[in-house]
Amino acid sequence: MTDKKLLLVAACALIDNDGRILLAQRPEGKTLAGLWEFPGGKVETGETPEACLIREMEEELGITTKADCLAPLTFASHTYDDFHLLMPLFVCRRYQGIPSGQEGQAIKWVRAKDLRDYPMPPADEPLIPILQDLL
Repeated sequence: MTDKKLLLVAACALIDNDGRILLAQRPEGKTLAGLWEFPGGKVETGETPEACLIREMEEELGITTKADCLAPLTFASHTYDDFHLLMPLFVCRRYQGIPSGQEGQAIKWVRAKDLRDYPMPPADEPLIPILQDLL
């Protein structure tokens, strides 16, 4: 039993036509700055994980997608020092626009086999083998 707050965050494995996955680097000044992660964000009150990702993809990457283009793949459940993170991971292969770091963050297209070359937050790491199996 834990008294830590549960934080619901949605993440997206954005996949391009070459089968590469988009990673975003956490900017300076944020928790876990410098680490690479799957784009996404905190699910707001009254918001579905899919609606969260549609909003975050536009805000963070300048691209648009629809709920029926987001396929749930797996999830991460990880306890940090001051909260417990529950993070559904969706796969998205259909979107409009060219992703770019709208908030100044670095982004990079990475092959599934190379994901371990990028330091990630502890909650993201267990998602790597699932994506490697998929791709």
